[in-house]
Amino acid sequence: MKFDTTTVRLILAIAEEGSISRAADRLGLAVAAASRRVTDLEEQLGAKLFKRVPHGVEITESGAKLLQYVRQIDNLVDRLQGDAQALNQGLEGRIIIGAPKAVVIQFLAREIAGIQRKYPGISLKIVEENSKIVQQLLRDKVIDVGIYEKKSGFLDLAKFAYKEDRLVLVYNRRHFQFSGGPVGIDDILDLPIVSLGKGSAVLSAVQRAYRSRGRLFPNNLSVSGFDTMLAMVRHGLGVGLMPPDVLRSFHPEESLASAELDGEWHQRSYVLSGVEGHAQEQTLRNVVAELVDKPA
Repeated sequence: MKFDTTTVRLILAIAEEGSISRAADRLGLAVAAASRRVTDLEEQLGAKLFKRVPHGVEITESGAKLLQYVRQIDNLVDRLQGDAQALNQGLEGRIIIGAPKAVVIQFLAREIAGIQRKYPGISLKIVEENSKIVQQLLRDKVIDVGIYEKKSGFLDLAKFAYKEDRLVLVYNRRHFQFSGGPVGIDDILDLPIVSLGKGSAVLSAVQRAYRSRGRLFPNNLSVSGFDTMLAMVRHGLGVGLMPPDVLRSFHPEESLASAELDGEWHQRSYVLSGVEGHAQEQTLRNVVAELVDKPA
């Protein structure tokens, strides 16, 4: 059945105007072309939609029944066009973002809340993984946007500067004591250090610090998250390394303390990469723009 959007709108216009010629003029159609469309549709349906009256046309009983469906079709077409426009403008869609837990706690959660307010039609999913795995997920196009520590980067993708943070030393006052100044690498080399596991930016930083002194980091106290790290530190099993904002998010008790670290080995820069594949292109661009354009 030939029942395109022009015919849908023509039928509605004729019903409203009570005239084929006025409806044709409203839609920018020739009267003959409009009449032909109505006749073709009536022949396909096997029923008259309009009957001629002295000053135009009136809808028939069959036409009135059909009009209910025509209005539904017109509404669906409008909705389809609106949805298509929203997708083209990047106002809707689904984006999966991979990032380390430290990034989520310090920056990303707040930024996602802002994106959701600005683009309520965009659905955002967060995948928490360390920097190495985030890049693997980007490479395999499992995620659309990845945030990872710059020094651990191994992907040949465009990288946008994202945010910077630093690590501080976390310890239990009852088990360890440090002076008021920044703690140097040599002050912690022989201490039991609780570190995040393989692929994490924390482990990479500690390993670089040990290598700068010609030593290999034993990594005897490896954990999978900052909450576990803090549990180990709480019981005096070792000292930990985490960003100060992450430490504050756990509302540490009085017995836990932090100390600044000397040098630059504990400072970290994060970059952001996006990969085209599953996400709608403009939606991906909008989300990336919101993330890279916001100050720390």
